[in-house]
Amino acid sequence: MQWRLILDSLGTGLPVLMLHLAATLLLLGVGIAGYMAITPFHERRLVAAGNPAAGMVLGGTVIALALPLAATLATSTAALDILIWGAVAVLFQLIAFAVAALLVRDLRAQIEAGNTAAAMTQVGIQIAFALINAAAMAG
Repeated sequence: MQWRLILDSLGTGLPVLMLHLAATLLLLGVGIAGYMAITPFHERRLVAAGNPAAGMVLGGTVIALALPLAATLATSTAALDILIWGAVAVLFQLIAFAVAALLVRDLRAQIEAGNTAAAMTQVGIQIAFALINAAAMAG
Protein backbone atom coordinates (compact mmCIF):
# COMPACT_ATOMS: atom_id res chain seq x y z
CA MET A 1 0.00 0.00 0.00
CA GLN A 2 2.84 2.42 0.80
CA TRP A 3 4.40 1.89 -2.64
CA ARG A 4 1.10 3.03 -4.15
CA LEU A 5 1.28 6.32 -2.24
CA ILE A 6 4.85 6.78 -3.38
CA LEU A 7 3.92 6.18 -7.03
CA ASP A 8 0.94 8.53 -6.77
CA SER A 9 3.20 11.19 -5.26
CA LEU A 10 5.72 10.66 -8.05
CA GLY A 11 3.01 10.98 -10.69
CA THR A 12 1.86 14.26 -9.19
CA GLY A 13 5.23 15.72 -8.28
CA LEU A 14 7.41 14.71 -11.23
CA PRO A 15 5.75 17.03 -13.79
CA VAL A 16 6.08 19.96 -11.36
CA LEU A 17 9.71 19.09 -10.69
CA MET A 18 10.44 18.91 -14.41
CA LEU A 19 8.73 22.26 -15.06
CA HIS A 20 10.67 23.98 -12.25
CA LEU A 21 13.93 22.41 -13.33
CA ALA A 22 13.34 23.41 -16.96
CA ALA A 23 12.54 27.01 -15.92
CA THR A 24 15.73 27.18 -13.87
CA LEU A 25 17.90 25.66 -16.61
CA LEU A 26 16.38 28.10 -19.10
CA LEU A 27 17.37 31.00 -16.85
CA LEU A 28 20.86 29.54 -16.47
CA GLY A 29 21.18 29.36 -20.26
CA VAL A 30 19.92 32.93 -20.63
CA GLY A 31 22.38 34.05 -17.96
CA ILE A 32 25.32 32.34 -19.67
CA ALA A 33 24.32 33.83 -23.02
CA GLY A 34 23.94 37.26 -21.43
CA TYR A 35 27.33 36.96 -19.78
CA MET A 36 28.98 35.93 -23.04
CA ALA A 37 27.33 38.87 -24.80
CA ILE A 38 28.66 41.47 -22.35
CA THR A 39 32.19 40.19 -21.81
CA PRO A 40 34.97 41.91 -23.67
CA PHE A 41 36.58 38.59 -24.67
CA HIS A 42 35.42 35.53 -26.60
CA GLU A 43 35.21 32.73 -24.02
CA ARG A 44 34.34 29.91 -26.40
CA ARG A 45 37.24 30.69 -28.71
CA LEU A 46 39.69 31.10 -25.83
CA VAL A 47 38.54 27.90 -24.11
CA ALA A 48 38.74 25.98 -27.39
CA ALA A 49 42.31 27.26 -27.77
CA GLY A 50 43.18 25.87 -24.32
CA ASN A 51 43.30 29.15 -22.39
CA PRO A 52 43.02 28.12 -18.69
CA ALA A 53 42.15 31.62 -17.49
CA ALA A 54 39.16 31.82 -19.84
CA GLY A 55 38.05 28.36 -18.73
CA MET A 56 38.26 29.39 -15.08
CA VAL A 57 36.28 32.57 -15.62
CA LEU A 58 33.61 30.86 -17.69
CA GLY A 59 33.33 27.94 -15.26
CA GLY A 60 33.20 30.32 -12.31
CA THR A 61 30.51 32.34 -14.02
CA VAL A 62 28.36 29.26 -14.56
CA ILE A 63 28.69 28.41 -10.86
CA ALA A 64 28.02 32.02 -9.85
CA LEU A 65 24.86 32.08 -11.97
CA ALA A 66 23.70 28.69 -10.69
CA LEU A 67 24.00 29.48 -6.97
CA PRO A 68 21.22 32.08 -6.67
CA LEU A 69 19.11 30.16 -9.20
CA ALA A 70 19.43 27.08 -7.00
CA ALA A 71 18.28 29.10 -4.00
CA THR A 72 15.31 30.38 -5.98
CA LEU A 73 14.46 26.87 -7.13
CA ALA A 74 14.70 25.52 -3.59
CA THR A 75 12.43 28.18 -2.08
CA SER A 76 9.83 28.73 -4.80
CA THR A 77 6.60 26.82 -5.19
CA ALA A 78 5.52 28.06 -8.62
CA ALA A 79 7.25 28.25 -11.99
CA LEU A 80 6.31 31.92 -12.37
CA ASP A 81 7.99 32.68 -9.03
CA ILE A 82 11.13 30.90 -10.25
CA LEU A 83 11.09 32.82 -13.52
CA ILE A 84 10.60 36.22 -11.90
CA TRP A 85 13.08 35.86 -9.03
CA GLY A 86 15.46 33.86 -11.18
CA ALA A 87 15.54 36.67 -13.73
CA VAL A 88 16.32 39.12 -10.92
CA ALA A 89 19.11 36.83 -9.69
CA VAL A 90 20.61 36.56 -13.18
CA LEU A 91 20.44 40.33 -13.67
CA PHE A 92 22.19 40.90 -10.34
CA GLN A 93 24.92 38.42 -11.28
CA LEU A 94 25.49 40.12 -14.64
CA ILE A 95 25.77 43.48 -12.88
CA ALA A 96 28.19 41.92 -10.38
CA PHE A 97 30.33 40.64 -13.25
CA ALA A 98 30.46 44.09 -14.79
CA VAL A 99 31.49 45.65 -11.47
CA ALA A 100 34.05 42.90 -10.79
CA ALA A 101 35.51 43.39 -14.27
CA LEU A 102 36.15 47.02 -13.35
CA LEU A 103 38.05 45.93 -10.24
CA VAL A 104 40.50 43.72 -12.14
CA ARG A 105 42.74 46.03 -14.15
CA ASP A 106 42.79 45.26 -17.88
CA LEU A 107 40.80 42.06 -17.42
CA ARG A 108 40.42 41.36 -21.12
CA ALA A 109 44.15 41.38 -21.83
CA GLN A 110 44.89 39.35 -18.72
CA ILE A 111 42.35 36.64 -19.58
CA GLU A 112 43.44 36.53 -23.21
CA ALA A 113 47.05 36.15 -21.99
CA GLY A 114 45.99 33.21 -19.79
CA ASN A 115 46.63 34.96 -16.47
CA THR A 116 45.06 32.50 -14.02
CA ALA A 117 45.63 34.81 -11.05
CA ALA A 118 43.40 37.45 -12.63
CA ALA A 119 40.87 34.76 -13.54
CA MET A 120 40.72 33.41 -9.99
CA THR A 121 40.29 36.94 -8.62
CA GLN A 122 37.38 37.47 -10.99
CA VAL A 123 35.86 34.09 -10.10
CA GLY A 124 36.26 34.75 -6.38
CA ILE A 125 34.42 38.06 -6.62
CA GLN A 126 31.65 36.51 -8.72
CA ILE A 127 31.12 33.53 -6.42
CA ALA A 128 31.24 35.68 -3.26
CA PHE A 129 28.50 37.88 -4.69
CA ALA A 130 26.58 34.80 -5.84
CA LEU A 131 26.56 33.37 -2.31
CA ILE A 132 25.18 36.62 -0.94
CA ASN A 133 22.69 36.83 -3.81
CA ALA A 134 21.60 33.24 -3.12
CA ALA A 135 21.07 33.97 0.56
CA ALA A 136 18.98 37.01 -0.34
CA MET A 137 16.93 34.95 -2.80
CA ALA A 138 16.35 32.27 -0.16
CA GLY A 139 15.06 35.04 2.11
